[in-house]
Amino acid sequence: MDIPQVSSVEELMTLLRSCRGAWDTPDRSGDPVDLHDHGLQTARLLRETHPEDTELQVAGLVHDIGHLLRPGDDAGHARHAADAVRPLLGERVARLVELHVPAKRYLAATVAERTLSPRSALTLRTQGGAMTAAEMEHFRGDPLAQSAIALREADDAGKVVGLDPGTMEDWRPVIAAVARTAV
Repeated sequence: MDIPQVSSVEELMTLLRSCRGAWDTPDRSGDPVDLHDHGLQTARLLRETHPEDTELQVAGLVHDIGHLLRPGDDAGHARHAADAVRPLLGERVARLVELHVPAKRYLAATVAERTLSPRSALTLRTQGGAMTAAEMEHFRGDPLAQSAIALREADDAGKVVGLDPGTMEDWRPVIAAVARTAV
């Protein structure tokens, strides 16, 4: 089954709105917030820590839509999301989305006291586990590694029940600006 590619801001907004009430696991046993609020929280955290990097913020907004596009594919969700948004949001956003799983594996290998949500700890195994020394060296050589780590840290922190993350519509002009520069 092919992953649909998003070709307009309106298509992406519709997809993001459809994340309300959708979860990272089909049975809702995963993270405590739906994909809608998780994306908004992640993007908001990145806006606070990296206010100049709108591409990183938008990557945070869309990084987990792969769970909606292909439910149950934890190992491939980042690739599915990246493939879906690449035509609209460009290569950098897509690569950041794709790298949020390797960044998790990198941090699992380099930060011993790192705490993951129960679901994220479980999926780490299906995503390859902590990186080997060779994988860490390769990851560190990626020019987007530090931005991917920032995305991963916001991803891990953006799972707070009851936090008001703002509205999806607030992100429309940011998405549109990123899409304009990606073309």
